[in-house]
Amino acid sequence: MSVKEFIKDHYKHFNAGILSECSESLINFLENKGRLIITLAGAMSTAEIGRTLAPAIRSQKIHAICCTGANLEEDLFKLIGNSSYEKISNWREITANDDAELRDRGMNRVTDVAIPEKVIKEVEKLLIPLWENAEAAGDKRFPHEYLYDILLHANLEFEGEVQNSWLMAAADANIPIFVPGWEDSTLGNILTARVIDCTFKSPDIIKGGLYAMQALADWYREDDSPTGILQVGGGIAGDFAICVVPMLEQDVGIKINRWKWFAQISESKASYGGYSGAPPNEKISWGKLDINTPRFMIESDATIVLPLLLKSLE
Repeated sequence: MSVKEFIKDHYKHFNAGILSECSESLINFLENKGRLIITLAGAMSTAEIGRTLAPAIRSQKIHAICCTGANLEEDLFKLIGNSSYEKISNWREITANDDAELRDRGMNRVTDVAIPEKVIKEVEKLLIPLWENAEAAGDKRFPHEYLYDILLHANLEFEGEVQNSWLMAAADANIPIFVPGWEDSTLGNILTARVIDCTFKSPDIIKGGLYAMQALADWYREDDSPTGILQVGGGIAGDFAICVVPMLEQDVGIKINRWKWFAQISESKASYGGYSGAPPNEKISWGKLDINTPRFMIESDATIVLPLLLKSLE
């Protein structure tokens, strides 16, 4: 039995039922020439979402990505330094002293896995020459373009499983990646540090969020196909991407099709006023979705739900 068949046969009610309906609707949307952007918040790359996201990219089910700077870089960290990662099996019982011990050994914990600081430094060594060349040439590029350059042209020996890297799949397909708030990432911190210590004159070698919004608007308008959004979590990745529609319609004054398909996987609640838990119908008042836009809200753990949803597309 395929994952698609299993979901259809066994997921009937509550969040499981919504997942089943969402899967069937998304398959139909893509089969009718829909384009899909996926937004990634949280630590989905460290959760190894590439195991199901990379095949979806290669099979042209995903046409663009909007993600946090952490998700962008952590897929590359895993690919380069997989063998030196540490699994934290008792993370629910870990003490402050345990975390301090990890810190002193140069290990950065994300729930149940620790990312080695030395891997981050290895990526920094790869980026510095690219950034130096960009500054010398007066060039300015998006964060993912530098990482694409590393993946495709640096002739690296990867420790991770290349077929499970969503970033490598995206680089091979040359799909656009939009990274709002890249400054809130380890590599963003490193570039700022290198400006402070005068390695670079300024951070202008990176195209920031306003450039990303402009590029997203160009991507959204370049194709008349119905365009949908699969929002994983909330935060800046989701809000940034979905806002391109009201920006074009209300601020630019362009007649634009609103999002034609929407789903969100989130465990956040709506009652505290946070964007991450805002129900889909709230987005209608902002001009992001229409009344007849298929809308799904799966209130569950994205590390469990998203692999099932992506696998059901095969």
